[in-house]
Amino acid sequence: MTTELLTDITIFVLALLVGFEVISKVPATLHTPLMSAANSIHGIVLAGAMLIAVTAHDTLGYILAFVAAAFAAMNVVGGYVVTGRMLKMFRRSRTPAPAADTVAAVSGNGQAPAAGQQAGQRGGQA
Repeated sequence: MTTELLTDITIFVLALLVGFEVISKVPATLHTPLMSAANSIHGIVLAGAMLIAVTAHDTLGYILAFVAAAFAAMNVVGGYVVTGRMLKMFRRSRTPAPAADTVAAVSGNGQAPAAGQQAGQRGGQA
């Protein structure tokens, strides 16, 4: 093992430990909203994996770069999928628009209110 590889593995392990420590301190109720904001930050991990790929000179370096890029890509994509599902839970369901005869009955004069008029106003009267 070369000194450079040992340094890279040491930095990788330290980054894993720091990341685990930071994430484990976040309460479960805040984890998903924070992940939605942090997905762009996780793109840095992907950039780091590409830097490892550029500096790799042997088979082990290429394998580590591929694994790092694959995990980073899964992390980014998975974060956006989870965020999309979370936001989908909070969407309001659309209520169907009332039929024209229902609007006319509510307006009180037998006709649907003109555009720009409220149901309580008639003609030019306020």
